[in-house]
Amino acid sequence: MIKRGQLSDYFEGVGVKRLSAVDAEPKTSNQHEVGTTKKMRDDFLGENHQEKFPAIYIWLGGDQEGFTEESWATHYDARLNKPRAAEWRLYYPSNPVTEAMKAGDTLFLAKDQGGVLWFIVAPEGSTSEQQLFWLFGLRPEGKSFVSREFSDEEPELDFAARFILDEIGVEFEEPEADKLDSIIDRFGTTFPKTAEFSDLARLTLPEVRAEDDPDAALIAWLDHEEALFRRLERRVVSSRIEAGFTSADGTDVDGFISFSLSVQNRRKSRMGHSLENHMAAVLRAHDIRHVRGAVTEHKHKPDFLFPDLETYHAAPAGGDARLTMLGAKSTCKDRWRQVLAEAEKISRKHLLTLEPGISEPQTDQMEASSLQLVVPSPVQDSYTAAQRGWLWSVGDFIEEVRARQGQL
Repeated sequence: MIKRGQLSDYFEGVGVKRLSAVDAEPKTSNQHEVGTTKKMRDDFLGENHQEKFPAIYIWLGGDQEGFTEESWATHYDARLNKPRAAEWRLYYPSNPVTEAMKAGDTLFLAKDQGGVLWFIVAPEGSTSEQQLFWLFGLRPEGKSFVSREFSDEEPELDFAARFILDEIGVEFEEPEADKLDSIIDRFGTTFPKTAEFSDLARLTLPEVRAEDDPDAALIAWLDHEEALFRRLERRVVSSRIEAGFTSADGTDVDGFISFSLSVQNRRKSRMGHSLENHMAAVLRAHDIRHVRGAVTEHKHKPDFLFPDLETYHAAPAGGDARLTMLGAKSTCKDRWRQVLAEAEKISRKHLLTLEPGISEPQTDQMEASSLQLVVPSPVQDSYTAAQRGWLWSVGDFIEEVRARQGQL
């Protein structure tokens, strides 16, 4: 298996704290700064008075509300040349992220291996906050930062960890990505259809069998396809950049922007299609009758309908015990409610997602809406113990559908 890297490949250390009014609201404090701890300075910040760090500010709000700002931050000793003990603070300039944050939000302050500070703010109780607590292995305590240094002894980054890193904009490269070149050479510098890529990912992992462990197989296939895609994407993008962006008037700015957007949009849409492709392969391996994209009421199209459209249409308005539906969304955010309307004859819906650490308030809303969340077991560690008692694995879902189809 290919090595997947560690957090220490990307970050030297991280500190986390719950923001107070003084930290977060300049109108309250007339300051734009947070105090740092000795442990943070020993682990990764250092004690160079007036050191100015390049910084990436990230706000992780609700659905579709995240944004990023590149800027700087200055670390200084507010009591330099004074008889009292040193008091180190990090000064941050006003920007859209710092203007959005408020008391009660959580600040994750990390320094990457390139010396850049990541100033990441997540609202209290949000999914983003829970994900970062799990990723960094820290929760705020008291009024000061709690921090840790990353070492080579850290576990390898799993699917959920890389998922979160991607969400906050960390560009990662597989440590042994060159081993994938022989697989993608056939595509040159063009992208194949997602279905073809998904087939290739499964074909080049012959040792993985969904019959043995559907959850592990689904994640292994997705993981492998993601690595293949990233490697091919790097090749395609490099080739296009080398060709240049020129027009009759000089530099083709519009062409560059259009290409950049196409890269981003391909990344966003591809994972969802891949999830459906590999889930369909899992269902085939277990001989589960299903149909993809069947049209139900009001032209809705559930991702998977069980056992078939004929049984659905023949069922009374109150439903049929043999019927099941499964939505598939790589990330839920607030879009999970769309699934509730996709098959009116099925009262309890099921939704498969790859999103790690969805907040308890959101999963509580799902449960109250008669929606059962299905999360591959390797991703479930990012959820709380209470949530894991309610979550279904892919294997659980297959057992349920098989029992219902036994009534056919």
